[in-house]
Amino acid sequence: MNGTFSKRDFILLALVLFSMFFGAGNLIFPPMVGKLAGTNLIGAMLFFGITAVVLPVLGMMAMAKTRGLPNLGKRVGAQFSVIFTIVIYMSIGPCLAIPRAGSVPFEMAIAPYLPPSFSGRWPLFAYTLIFFAAAGTISVMDDKKMQKLMGNILTPTLLTMLLTIFVASLFADMPPYRAPQGTYALHPLLKGFVDGYLTMDTLAALNFGLVITLSIEAHGIFDQKKIRGINVKISLLAGIILFLIYLMLADIGAKSAALFPDTTNGAQILANVSGALFGKFGAVIIALIFTLACLTTCVGLLASISHYFSTLIPRLNYRRWVIVWTFISFILANIGLDGILKYNIPVLTAIYPISIMLIVLALCEHFVGTGAFMYRFTVYTTALISVVNALDQASVTLPFVTALMRKLPMYSSGLGWLIPAFAVFILSAAVEKILAKSKR
Repeated sequence: MNGTFSKRDFILLALVLFSMFFGAGNLIFPPMVGKLAGTNLIGAMLFFGITAVVLPVLGMMAMAKTRGLPNLGKRVGAQFSVIFTIVIYMSIGPCLAIPRAGSVPFEMAIAPYLPPSFSGRWPLFAYTLIFFAAAGTISVMDDKKMQKLMGNILTPTLLTMLLTIFVASLFADMPPYRAPQGTYALHPLLKGFVDGYLTMDTLAALNFGLVITLSIEAHGIFDQKKIRGINVKISLLAGIILFLIYLMLADIGAKSAALFPDTTNGAQILANVSGALFGKFGAVIIALIFTLACLTTCVGLLASISHYFSTLIPRLNYRRWVIVWTFISFILANIGLDGILKYNIPVLTAIYPISIMLIVLALCEHFVGTGAFMYRFTVYTTALISVVNALDQASVTLPFVTALMRKLPMYSSGLGWLIPAFAVFILSAAVEKILAKSKR
């Protein structure tokens, strides 16, 4: 079957991918970067974009090339593929991002404006019930209906409200950027790079890659080369939109520094600026922005994890897996995530570098091949350092090993794995080449 994929379909799916990436964290980080970077904003945001935009886009390209994380993981080993994929999906899905997608909009943009009579757990219960009912309903729609709803209605509405705040801030009498603060005054490029890294959006790319591929196939396109080409273009456009929105949010944050010096996170910055620009209506705008941003991300995560588990355990079909994960996430959003977060954040810290190196290996396939030795040596070396670093951040030290790892460059920034991982990658790739020549 030879399907068609028009320019309109291309733009629509790029908007869908953008909306899947753009959750609460993506709203909160850039305004705070802008506030702290001040006059160093441009350089800081360019390096923020390397790790917060370029890496996720490369992740999408790697997923298009390998047709999903499970296939990429198999290059290390079959058991590794299953275990690592489950850990990725669970860590960024029902154990963290999906429940938070339901609770964060309420806590950040709705709860502060509720009257005292609405105290207690019932307002959160009611909000998350409606939120997850909507997310689950959208997730079980067929691909084309989901694309139209998210690409034609939800995402344009979200972008319109974000642009409204940004344009209003341009014409408002807001003060100029202030001097940079903290590390942004001394090392703005490195700090921007590290803060972009900490968004961990590359993990989301590993989740969303297969969803976008399936959405392309829903248009009747099954030629793998054509799918990869479309996927790359969609990822690039989504990345450009994402970076432009980041710049707008950072600009708002930078201008807010003099007006609201006591704000401690991006949600407070956006709420204060929106309130100053639009009065009481500003609270409504912020509530809608957070709700839409989190809803579309939640749909993307529910779809990706449900697709995977419906192939891993086919006794439950995709629709039933959506119901399972939606219900679990609804419960977790209401009983609290503190206990889960205590263990989940170190897990994310450990698996993120592994994910990045898998992406690098996949994208360099044309030059270095797919040898098991290279994949295993690179991935397991990265895993050793990242796991020790994650344990260290959780105040768990290993005799001799932790002390040795702390001597690595950029270890304190969570990037101690970077130089050893690439060194091992280059070394093992060279060994693979030598072994291949000796067998001829």
